[in-house]
Amino acid sequence: MEFNRSMKKEQIIQCGPYQLPIGKRTLVMGIVNVTPDSFFDGGRYFDIEAAVRHAQQLVEDGADILDIGGESTRPGHAAVDAEEEAMRVLPVIEELVKRVQVPISIDTYKASVAKAAVEAGAHIVNDVWGFKQDPDMARVCAQLDVPVILMHNRTEPFASDVMNGVLRETRECVELAHAAGVKDEKIILDPGIGFGKTYEDNLLVLRNLADFCRLGYPVLLGTSRKSVIGNTLNLPVNERVEGTAATVSLGIAQGVHIVRVHDVKQMKRVAVMSDALVR
Repeated sequence: MEFNRSMKKEQIIQCGPYQLPIGKRTLVMGIVNVTPDSFFDGGRYFDIEAAVRHAQQLVEDGADILDIGGESTRPGHAAVDAEEEAMRVLPVIEELVKRVQVPISIDTYKASVAKAAVEAGAHIVNDVWGFKQDPDMARVCAQLDVPVILMHNRTEPFASDVMNGVLRETRECVELAHAAGVKDEKIILDPGIGFGKTYEDNLLVLRNLADFCRLGYPVLLGTSRKSVIGNTLNLPVNERVEGTAATVSLGIAQGVHIVRVHDVKQMKRVAVMSDALVR
């Protein structure tokens, strides 16, 4: 399939009653992990009310989108079945729909969880396996008619030609979406920093985000406090705000549209300043 899609400089993605103004400014997605074992905040917001309060604070801090996840995706994480994952995220989504006025994303690669979350009020499906893990995911998302975030992921790093491999496999994710009937204007792409890539691979992809953006779809970048930052600065996960800021600014300069972060207040400021310089 030939990919020569050219994205408009600005476009609107409809998320239920909300609109995401892609290209007008960088959007900030705030992370809400309803898990006991996420690499940064695991267990901190495992309680429903704690998760909801945290999400509300992220919106006050400037989050344009909230991303709710019920299974850690850190290296070595414990897999969670769909029933347990749904039990973690659905009560949080149901409460947030009543309390915040921003789109809510469900961070899952399981079709049944995605469907239940959207029925509970979520507006976006964020699949860290880009429709390649659950064979029902693309079809379910097409039927739900929601925006989807397709992240590049693989079980083992590439042996060589990393950037071309990332671009090729991301196109495969888009093809799966198209084949299932997902509308082109509903697709957002994520290069998958920290997933199926070595330290050097992650740096390479970050240096070449402009090539990823030329695929022609809105791009989300998720680098917040990740190991590529920790390994570069030799710092623990709770001391990686400045490193995250550097990657956010670099991503915006190369054309990314959404940044997924833990530290919304600080990264919102970075995004506004970066936008002033490059948009």
